[in-house]
Amino acid sequence: MSKSLFSRLAFWRKQADEQALGVYIDSESVTVYSPSQEQGQEQVATFPVEGANWSNCFAAIQKQFGSAKLQLCLSANFYQIMLADRPNVPEPEMNQALLWSVKDLVTQPVSDIHLDYFESPLESVVKVNVVVVERSMMSALVLAASQYGFEVIGISIEELVMANLFPDDSQAKLIISHQANQELMLTVVRQNQLYMQRRVRGFSQINTATAEELGFGSADNLSLEIQRSMDFFESQLRQAPVASIELMLEGEVEALASLVTVNFGQAVNIIQCESISGLKAQLALLEMTREAA
Repeated sequence: MSKSLFSRLAFWRKQADEQALGVYIDSESVTVYSPSQEQGQEQVATFPVEGANWSNCFAAIQKQFGSAKLQLCLSANFYQIMLADRPNVPEPEMNQALLWSVKDLVTQPVSDIHLDYFESPLESVVKVNVVVVERSMMSALVLAASQYGFEVIGISIEELVMANLFPDDSQAKLIISHQANQELMLTVVRQNQLYMQRRVRGFSQINTATAEELGFGSADNLSLEIQRSMDFFESQLRQAPVASIELMLEGEVEALASLVTVNFGQAVNIIQCESISGLKAQLALLEMTREAA
């Protein structure tokens, strides 16, 4: 009987110790975050993707990290997000009903669409956010991962993982985040919830701007977009003002923070990280923890 008991304990201990990785998927690279390695330190590694060859990429990841459970975060290159009226149908029929609501707004054929949705934490918001991805791309991605011993636990998007930055803060924060060659993303989060999100054009190269260029108008233009987002959050969503503005960017971020600070009463903080992709991979892993909670 003792032998049987200890066998069970060993079994469950093996399951609990199974490795989990956060993975950020971009069109040209995959960034992996591991919370601990043999040296006891977290690790971030980036692997190139050539011609959407996911198989070679996951082979390289498996060689470095071994098999693991994965929580993926897709970059904005892989999905569209749009608002739609919430269909008056039972929950099991929501996805099918939303498909017909958004089919004329997407570029993919209906047969190659996979969608999901998320709702605002505010009951006053009646619309839902619909996320559309290319079914064939997602199938190829997950199949390549499984071929090398990985188990994909969940797939999320950039907007949603932002909520993991300040999970315990009771005050809302406005996060300005940017990935190289992508549009700027503004999100408002509070206590692990995403309250609003929007993409802003015209800032795709902000990470390469010099401090002088930022001072010649870019910072003021960004401040205008920040003010628009804050106005919407306060007046349309009827929420208290955000407590702070958080910058999650690369480049001359300290100069940008100084220029933006003069336009607002809130503190303007810099989110420190070695790379934006690495931080998003880390936030993806935290999404796994939130889903399990």
